[in-house]
Amino acid sequence: MIFSVLSNGNCPAARAQIRQGFPEIVKVTAGMLLAASASAGFFCSTGLFSSVMWAQQTDPVVVQPGAPGKPSRTLPASTKATLPPRSQADVEFMQGMIMHHSQAVEMTALIASHTENKDLRLLGARISRSQSDEIKFMQRWLAARGERASMATPGMPGMNMSREPMALMPGMLTPEQMEALRKAKGAEFDHLFLTGMIQHHKGALIMVKDLFDTAGAGQDADVFNFATDADSTQRAEIRIMEAMLEKKPSEEKR
Repeated sequence: MIFSVLSNGNCPAARAQIRQGFPEIVKVTAGMLLAASASAGFFCSTGLFSSVMWAQQTDPVVVQPGAPGKPSRTLPASTKATLPPRSQADVEFMQGMIMHHSQAVEMTALIASHTENKDLRLLGARISRSQSDEIKFMQRWLAARGERASMATPGMPGMNMSREPMALMPGMLTPEQMEALRKAKGAEFDHLFLTGMIQHHKGALIMVKDLFDTAGAGQDADVFNFATDADSTQRAEIRIMEAMLEKKPSEEKR
């Protein structure tokens, strides 16, 4: 509407209508108004825009925040964001944790058809949801760095989880343990699941410890945040599962 007012050639009327109806827009978009009026062949001779200069195109300003107590500094406009350096240990940790998490999700998928335990079903849904989301995060992290999501296995690319013919990550259930879990039902399944998942979670804690014990590893912010969060989450879930195991004998007596 402002453009239509300016293009009618009536400078005083245009100024009045702009002042009455669009004061804030004029302040913010003066440069746009001047460009629009010029393209329409209109120029206000009374100096409505005499104080508005053509906006000069400038390079974006890149500011790097300073350390605590230190000033920020302006970087060259050509500065480009780069991913932080990562160690090979970071890559192997993420690849190994994807395989580790995948087995946990596989274990939780058995719950619906193997037990009616409501508490176990709630716990399984929580583990499945959180670890599935974390798998996606780790896959994105690796893809952004040109790394494959699975650990390389000579002669057998693409295989994963407990069926992969390579050393299992710490705490992962053996094929025999997984088969026993699949065959169990009811209370037996509950016991095998809880003891197996506690073993599984404790293995993840070992993986996190090994990461931070490796020189130069775990310093990438994403890896550090993920690893520390996984550590605290799985410690909490271990306590929950241990409490469920302790309550189980007394519940069976009722």
